[in-house]
Amino acid sequence: MITALKIGGLALSRGERALFSGLDLSVSAGEAVSLVGRNGAGKTSLLRAIAGLLRPTAGTIGFEGPDGALDPQDARVGGLHMVGHHDGLKPGRTAREELQFQADWTGGGDIDEAVRALDLNRLLDLEVRRLSAGQRRRVALARLLAAPRTLWLLDEPMAPLDAGHRRGLGEAMTRHIAGGGMIVAAVHDPLPIPARDVQVGA
Repeated sequence: MITALKIGGLALSRGERALFSGLDLSVSAGEAVSLVGRNGAGKTSLLRAIAGLLRPTAGTIGFEGPDGALDPQDARVGGLHMVGHHDGLKPGRTAREELQFQADWTGGGDIDEAVRALDLNRLLDLEVRRLSAGQRRRVALARLLAAPRTLWLLDEPMAPLDAGHRRGLGEAMTRHIAGGGMIVAAVHDPLPIPARDVQVGA
């Protein structure tokens, strides 16, 4: 179980362009962080680096558990979820099939709580290609609840959601944080829960 994320002196580049350098960030259990900054500042790249999908040009990314430092690969495999800007859903599957696949793949299995929390009941038998952007985002976010993990990395999670479903996601976030979870989210719209703002690419 991840109890803290520790980033020190981090520098990231995209191609030949430096995004930022010298970034320090510490996130503890029960805390939410909003990554803010202009488009292209490196918010999404930072999430990808934390998830192990992008190699930093300098600095360190570490994870701690109840007994001290964790192996980064083990921490990532079993301790975090990333929901990116693209939902990563197969258009030919039904919402039920896609959610069940995602839950099984990430070590969950029981999708009922996620279906209730994100109001997916009426969507389950529809093919993903027939869903609106907001509906697809809710299916993608449901894996957070169907296969619980401590650290949520979210890229613009609120963007396509209407007001009612933003409230529903906010309630799920509140429960996650209250249970000792952590959230790091790249945002333009504020998260629906108290969060510490961290400027990226200033």
